[in-house]
Amino acid sequence: MHIFGTHDDATRAQLANVARRARKVALMADGHVGYVMPIGGVAAYEDVVSVVGVGFDIACGNAAIRTDRTIDELGGDERRIQRTLERVADEIQARISFGVGRKNDADDAPVDHPLFDDPAWDAVPPKHRQALRAKARQQLGTVGSGNHYVDVFADETGTLWVGVHFGSRGFGHTVASNFLAVGQGRAWGERVPETEVLLPLAQPIGHDYWHLMSLAGRYAYAGREWVARKVVGILNGTEQELIHNHHNFAWKETHGGEELVVVRKGATPAFPGQTGFVGGSMGDDAVIVRGAASTDAAVAEAQEAALFSTVHGAGRVMSRTAAAGKRNRKTGRIITPGRVTPEMMHGWLETKGVILRGGGLDESPHAYRRLPDVLAAQGPTIEVAHTLRPLVVVMAGADEFDPYKD
Repeated sequence: MHIFGTHDDATRAQLANVARRARKVALMADGHVGYVMPIGGVAAYEDVVSVVGVGFDIACGNAAIRTDRTIDELGGDERRIQRTLERVADEIQARISFGVGRKNDADDAPVDHPLFDDPAWDAVPPKHRQALRAKARQQLGTVGSGNHYVDVFADETGTLWVGVHFGSRGFGHTVASNFLAVGQGRAWGERVPETEVLLPLAQPIGHDYWHLMSLAGRYAYAGREWVARKVVGILNGTEQELIHNHHNFAWKETHGGEELVVVRKGATPAFPGQTGFVGGSMGDDAVIVRGAASTDAAVAEAQEAALFSTVHGAGRVMSRTAAAGKRNRKTGRIITPGRVTPEMMHGWLETKGVILRGGGLDESPHAYRRLPDVLAAQGPTIEVAHTLRPLVVVMAGADEFDPYKD
């Protein structure tokens, strides 16, 4: 069991519990308490897959596109650049859907994608199959809420990047929820407690879950790439480079000479030379990282201990309720005040020069660790290729209802 960074007792206890059933485990520096398995946790199993390890938001991940545009091309001076970025923020909010349904101006998401004809759909019980496929079509290309976002960044050269973070939406949530039930001997559609269910890949239940999980991965990739490319179009740019990774997923990988099933829950694959996009918070820099390609034995040992994984973000330091407080949904009355005020959040963003659309106090930078500290705790296992300064951040509104938010 290898732990990067400093974590509270509850997070460490969750990892220790997972370790009782896994062959190898590790915890990344952005880790915190999750459902059964901590966020930032990585676990390697032999011939089984953990449903709650992959998580409810199957194939949640990050995608970043480097464009051919620069910040200086947006206007002749700072005031013009700011006005252009304000218009870009408004257009993203209008053309991309946040929350559950697709209600944007751009309705050309790839709902005829070949993934909708994949044989894996046959693993869904016939009486539920049509409804799930319809839900998946409706939500493809929707970003959701919570910590999911669409951002425009500038790197150290002034080049503009587009970054997005979201997963397989209600499709993945439905697959996870129902295999959690079936794995506990219950029927598809029943609600069950969140507990670790290990599905043997050699048995029909594990075979079916694996193929639907993989399908959810293709679904998430299609949605993220469509959204990111839509924003590149809003910038009147062209795509120069795409960096794309899941961080709630399972892979068959070889470690120590044997094939294992590696589950990463809120952790990014980072094999030597492999690139990844890691966000900070709505008011902090993001980074493009690369798995270190080092001949140093100590670095290689740390990479192996991490199961060639790294952080997926900065990591929360307070819960959503702790940050934003609790309100009565009907009356709006404050039940419990939060630790973050609107003045705190907007003051931070103003200092950083970030244009925000949507977003709530539960996503304020105050609710997160600082990404440079988290990256430092990962040590030399990764290298920072680019630092991305946020210019525009677009998220769901604070009151946007979304049962599938991360």
